[in-house]
Amino acid sequence: MRKSNFKRKTKETDISVSVILDGTGKSVVSTGIGFLDHMIDLFAKHGLFDLTVKCKGDLHVDDHHTTEDVGIAMAKAFTQALGEKKGIARYGTAYVPMDEALARCVVDLSGRSALVFKAEFTRKKVGDLSTEMIEHFFQSFAENVKANIHIEVLYGKNTHHKIEAIFKAFARAMRQACEIDPRVKGVLSTKGKL
Repeated sequence: MRKSNFKRKTKETDISVSVILDGTGKSVVSTGIGFLDHMIDLFAKHGLFDLTVKCKGDLHVDDHHTTEDVGIAMAKAFTQALGEKKGIARYGTAYVPMDEALARCVVDLSGRSALVFKAEFTRKKVGDLSTEMIEHFFQSFAENVKANIHIEVLYGKNTHHKIEAIFKAFARAMRQACEIDPRVKGVLSTKGKL
């Protein structure tokens, strides 16, 4: 079973993450930021990852450290669960609508980190999460899982809908990229290593 447990503790946050890649979409999420919890819950559900994320952060300061460090810790857990990435599909692509909004996410678990993020939000916050932290979450994830992640909101009006479409598209693309393809022998790279 492809799974991992990861813990990260700093002066700003104390986080534990567990993931089962070949799960059923069960999640237990508690970051202290309600909208972030909602996004991680639906990421697990639509990615079919069994995911537990628990974080105690310095929310009396703001939402920055918690959001960033949750992205880092989740990425590290996924990296551990993927191991040498033998047999994975490597690439994933998803278009997901959320009412009037449409998001696209493309992932390559290449061993190299890059984020392209094209989305504009008209609100500064959704619930208790600053919308500027959405891109930062994905930057933290891309850097620490060492993946190319391309995210774009193609259109939409409602900020909540745009962000939800992003996380659902990310979930579907990650699910596809992490899945085992029985035709892949070793790793899907001419280099022989990811």
